[in-house]
Amino acid sequence: MAGSTTAGAGLRQPSRITARESLASAARVVVKIGSSSLTDERGRLDQSRVAGIAETAAQLVAGGTEVVIVSSGAIAAALGPLGLSERPSSVPLQQAAASVGQALLATSWSSAFGAHGRTTGQVLLTESDVIRPQTYRNVRSALESLLDLSAIPVVNENDTTATHEIRFGDNDRLAALVAQLLGADALFLLTDVDALYTAPPTEPDAERIGVVEDAARLSDVSIGSVGSKVGTGGMVTKLSAAQLASTTGTAALMTSAGQFAAAAAGHDVGTFFPGHHGRRRSRLVWLRFATRGAGTLTLDAGAAEAVRSRRRSLLAVGITAVAGTFPDGAPVDIADPDGAVIARGLTSFSSEELRAMTGRGSDELREALGERFRRPAVHRDQLVVL
Repeated sequence: MAGSTTAGAGLRQPSRITARESLASAARVVVKIGSSSLTDERGRLDQSRVAGIAETAAQLVAGGTEVVIVSSGAIAAALGPLGLSERPSSVPLQQAAASVGQALLATSWSSAFGAHGRTTGQVLLTESDVIRPQTYRNVRSALESLLDLSAIPVVNENDTTATHEIRFGDNDRLAALVAQLLGADALFLLTDVDALYTAPPTEPDAERIGVVEDAARLSDVSIGSVGSKVGTGGMVTKLSAAQLASTTGTAALMTSAGQFAAAAAGHDVGTFFPGHHGRRRSRLVWLRFATRGAGTLTLDAGAAEAVRSRRRSLLAVGITAVAGTFPDGAPVDIADPDGAVIARGLTSFSSEELRAMTGRGSDELREALGERFRRPAVHRDQLVVL
């Protein structure tokens, strides 16, 4: 199996796979399967498709590879039992369907892997679970423990409660975040399209893009953004997930579920994104590439320059506006006076507290609000310039 390194408190670093053939030696992989790859023509969960993915994954585990499954399909699994003809559009109905479907989906994966003597563990997450530092560490510990016990984690978004994610999120992003926090060597994004193409695959002049060294070079490529009738993602979300993974050192491969075995063996299928060298996994790398701001702090010109050029902590006196609602410890975007986001950091205070602190110096804050409000709004050790 490919080697990996650890840093600080056992933090696993991906092995930086840069050649497709080396995917066969990956020691830890995350496999994301979209709803369209797990359902039949009516949009119902197809157990034979689940079994097919499980068979290949079980073979990888038997060969010594640690496998984490990120599975869509909870809402699709509930369509038949609930008598629904398609994915519901209202959030309450989506939540109800997810509540029924999560149990059915977990049972399907448990049965499919059980046929190969493997045990699964269900892990339901929301995006905030892998963004907030405290829960980020807890999630990583739980997944690492499952792998240590030779169990196969089956991760899904907790659509029953994640109202924001259920409307706008997708499991492609979740899979990339899971791959990042576990230091996975490879991320397989399985869908109903076998690769990324230079044009829609139905067009006669469309050519498969075998390798993407730099996603910025895809600016002239026509990429669809609409997901299937039973899912939420599309090619754009998969490309974004592959970018996130490869940037933090995890190689990614995008292909169809039917080619999973060939992809895992390192064969020339799908679209391959090499794991980039030069960036080790760290909290700041995670902050830069794996989060999005829960709100925005707009700065005056002096504070923006101090943050951007001098890598200084952000003080409340330099904040001119606070947008959004968020608790302390949340990631926030930091913008210059023109609104351009220049940094991202973990705030020391909630949005409500920051609004009371805006534009005030440390001594004034201490006298008006108390000693703890003298702290930086965002400490430089909790901040990354973008």
